[in-house]
Amino acid sequence: MTKPSLPKKGTSPEAVLEQLQAHRGQDVDWKGGRTFSLVYYAGERVMQLLHDAYSMFMAENGLSPMAFPSLKQMENEVVAMTADMLHGGEPAAGSMTSGGTESIFMAMKTAREWSRKHRPHVAKPKIIAPVSAHPAFVKSAHYLDMQIEFTPLGGDWRADPEAMKAAIDDDTAILVGSAVCYPYGVVDPIEEIAALADERGLLMHVDGCLGGFMLPFVGKLGYEVPVWDFRAKGVTSISADVHKYGYAAKGASTVTYRDAELRKLQFYAYPDWPGGIYVTPTLAGARPGGAVAAAWAVMHHLGEEGYLKLAEAAMDATSQIKAGIESIDGLRIMGDPHMTVFAFDSEEVDVFTLGSKMDERGWHLDRNQFPSALHMMVTPAHADLVDELVSDLKAAMQEAREAPAGAAEGMAALYGAAAAMPDRGAVSEFAIGFMDQLYTIS
Repeated sequence: MTKPSLPKKGTSPEAVLEQLQAHRGQDVDWKGGRTFSLVYYAGERVMQLLHDAYSMFMAENGLSPMAFPSLKQMENEVVAMTADMLHGGEPAAGSMTSGGTESIFMAMKTAREWSRKHRPHVAKPKIIAPVSAHPAFVKSAHYLDMQIEFTPLGGDWRADPEAMKAAIDDDTAILVGSAVCYPYGVVDPIEEIAALADERGLLMHVDGCLGGFMLPFVGKLGYEVPVWDFRAKGVTSISADVHKYGYAAKGASTVTYRDAELRKLQFYAYPDWPGGIYVTPTLAGARPGGAVAAAWAVMHHLGEEGYLKLAEAAMDATSQIKAGIESIDGLRIMGDPHMTVFAFDSEEVDVFTLGSKMDERGWHLDRNQFPSALHMMVTPAHADLVDELVSDLKAAMQEAREAPAGAAEGMAALYGAAAAMPDRGAVSEFAIGFMDQLYTIS
């Protein structure tokens, strides 16, 4: 295939849009509730609002709050509303970012600067995190030249505070907990981890990227949710994605600090450029105004009442799906998930084969490893599909039972082989090669 080049002549808007629509033909059916990650759908009314708000500020650039005070005001309001939801109080301060990875990166950058300021003898400040923590912490340590030490989980798939305590040394700058962790949907024992940080004079970050816009409302609905936010003494920063269960357009997350002094360590300034003094609050230079406007719009549109209704619908669907899974012999929910995210495994069948059988039926469940499991993130879009999902899962389970040993193929074989490889460096090389292929035109 010849690599495309810039067309000599332009194409009409109508023809371009027709081509774009055709490109979507093989994408997952997220609007129909057939996928359990990546997109958080709150209905067409919200989707239209996001479209209109994003389009209205599509050209504006958050790089200059002086040129676009509207974006500055909206960002400040999004952060303030989020901080209030997280019980941050008046001193709390933060920023909007492009997503959870950038929010985590900025919190780790802040920890590095804090360590350089208060512990200048430490060459590579250390992050201590449970093995269930998001890879963004590893990525941040890699880019920021920090150390990261992982600690094991307890029998409930939550972080083990005693293991984290044992890992603390003179290089340690920050402890990490999740609310909820992606693999198992559980809230780590944040109060205990934060108390450790407070006792040792360390920072403590809560990764609430996934649960930050769901747990506050799940708690208000009467479900049991452990204390995980700024109410826990010792928590110094929290990341929370507005574009997940906040139902904003993509490119909208927040990182919030207990006070503005900590947030200052996040900022970057270079005063000697001929083009002027360069200062940014986050990693990005140009910052899309549409993402800020859409986040502001959806939070004002839904309000607490709207978020409560969406949380209730998602939790009801989750309860039904979990009950359906547990009604199938050979399947079990892992741990005691606190919201709409969970994993399930099996001692009877290869779950990757089971996942492939569900793929064949048009469902797209994510895969966990160490141990192998299937993973789901439930939204209100799944509420009307519970019976169909459970019925297909029962049929897929029977087919997985009947599959001959060693017959896994496709994604099941790929995941199975990768999980079994002892050389994780080789797995990384394979994954990078696979990614390179995906983005190579041949």
